[in-house]
Parts: sequence; C-alpha cells; structure tokens
Amino acid sequence: MSPRAGNAGPHTLAFVESPVQLLNVLEWAHVHAPGAGLTLVVLSPVDPMTRGQLRRMAELAREEGYEVRWEEARGGASAPFRTIGGLVGVLRRAERIVMGDPFSRYVQLLLTITGARELVVVDDGTATMEFVTQLARGERLVRWHRRGARPGPRDLLFAPVSSSARRRLTPGGHRRVEVFSSMPIEEAPGGVTVTANHFAWTRARFGPPRITKGADMVGTSLVETGVVDGDRYLEAVRSLAKTHGARRYFAHRRESAEKLHRLAVEAGLEVVRPELPLELIARRGPVGRTILSFPSTVVHTLPLALAGTDVRVAVCDIDPDWLTRTASPRAQGFLDGVTGTARDVHRLSAVQAV
Repeated sequence: MSPRAGNAGPHTLAFVESPVQLLNVLEWAHVHAPGAGLTLVVLSPVDPMTRGQLRRMAELAREEGYEVRWEEARGGASAPFRTIGGLVGVLRRAERIVMGDPFSRYVQLLLTITGARELVVVDDGTATMEFVTQLARGERLVRWHRRGARPGPRDLLFAPVSSSARRRLTPGGHRRVEVFSSMPIEEAPGGVTVTANHFAWTRARFGPPRITKGADMVGTSLVETGVVDGDRYLEAVRSLAKTHGARRYFAHRRESAEKLHRLAVEAGLEVVRPELPLELIARRGPVGRTILSFPSTVVHTLPLALAGTDVRVAVCDIDPDWLTRTASPRAQGFLDGVTGTARDVHRLSAVQAV
C-alpha cells in the first residue's frame, strides 16, 4: 500500500515518543479519516524495549498506508539540533499537529516553530487527565508524579519554552485544540474539543482473542518513577498472584530488569515483555479471563479494547503505606482518581503481604 502523504508536504504531522502514543494516533486517524495528509514522526527514545515496540507499531502504521519518519532524536549531543533542523520545513507547512505528550520538552520546543492552527493531543496514558486539568487552570505543565517538587536548573532554563507551549495549546482566535482520549475528562478548558477514543481501530484490526483460564497481571512503572516502594510492590504482586491464580506478568516497558527478575523468582510469575502495547496484545490473545492491574492507563483502555469479550479487568488500590517518602503529595489522590473514574472494571482493596 502506498503512503497516504503526498510529496507536497503533510497536511497533518504527528509526533510520537512511545508505542501507546503511536497507537492512539492510529485510533485518531481511524476516527477522523485524514486521508492523504498524515505523516508520523517518531522521536525515538534510547530505551531498547520502547524502541522495539515503536518499530513494531511503525510497521503497523506503514501497513495502514501512512508515512513514518524515524528520527534518532536522542542519539548523541548533536541529535536534537539535527532532528529539529530537519523538521523545520515540514513543521512550517503542516496545517495540523498531533502530539502524544504535551509535557515533552522536545514537543514543546517543536510547537514554537509551527504555525499550525489546529493542535491535537492524543492519549499518553493517565498523564492526559493531568494535562487537561493544568491547562484548564492555567498552571505550568508538569507531570503529576513531579508535582510539589522544586524546579531544577533545567526546568528554570526551559520555563519560557514551556510557557509558550501552554499558550499555544490554549484555544484562541483561529487556533483549535482537540483532546482525543479514552480517559475521563471532567475539567476541559473552554474551546477545547474532547473526542472519545473507543479503540475502534484496535477492535477492527485484531481479535477477538482466545480466552484462557486463570489471570494475567499488568506491570506498572510506579516503582521506577519513585512513587511506590519496591519491596511493598513485590509483596502486593505476590499476594495478588497467589489469590487470583495469576501466571503471567506483562511488564511495563520502563520496568527495571532487576525488579522483573525478583518478580519471576519470588512471585513465581512468567514475565512477558510485550512487543506491542498491551491493548493490542490482549486483543490478539490468548489472554486470561481476568486481568489484574494497579492504577494505570490500562484500567481505562483495556475494557474498551476488549469490549464484547468475557474478559474481566480488576484493579487493585494502592495502599498509602506503599508510597515512598519522596512521592508527590498529590500521588495518592491522583492514583485514587485513576481507579475511581475507570468504567467497567472490578475494584479490589489494597492487598496485604502473604
């Protein structure tokens, strides 16, 4: 299939830095049918697992007929200058910019270059909820797990760019802003169009899955981001696995090898490193009849991706005692909100060590 982007330059330019962002751009394109003008630009990270998933997602995008431009955006000190320099032309020609992470400094810098009058933010997980809230309140853009922390030297240096990005992402004049999300958006700023992501492309492209007995577990990077204590997390996983008969543990792409080794040895789980976002893995199957998760994006997305199947998604609350001393003061409230606003999930109480 030939690429849908013409030689005259893309009408729509999408910037993605993670596999989930790329998936949600495909979902957005499926709903909006942008036709001949979508080019996906992958601002490649350095993490091997993320890169691997991104390459598989890029293959799926090309199979759908979209042009994919892979940028080694972090391949050395000079990489950002080469990447941005090479994108100036297409940025200035683009009429619409789609982005998966408005908190990304890379994306914020690129927004200062483009004159596009239509900006679209697709889901990058639960961070989308925080982005919309901050935009509505006119607050500076900062990731939820860093709220309350004192800005570092790099934050202060980049503050003017971040402020400019926030202004660009605020509707006004001829500038239109859309949020395409499967998350519950309750505090959208005036003028922002919110479009629901029902994972229609995923359901049309894959499945339905074969359902197996027992349960699967979904990993989280809450330990790696400094929110949850590693030992408490291990105890909780071990307890959940024993109680629900879980056998497989689908690792989050940011989970450390050391933690995953401990989970395999001490909890007796088969650790699986998915080659695609979990929504696609689950939809392709085989998948357990119950999927166990802690508060994360998947408690919102998996029920949508698995709609029409008999799979049950169950979410385990985070006990306040699991939080680290350095966790953001807002961490518990945010995690409770992620769980409490999820639809079509079974809620489990915080587990104790066994």
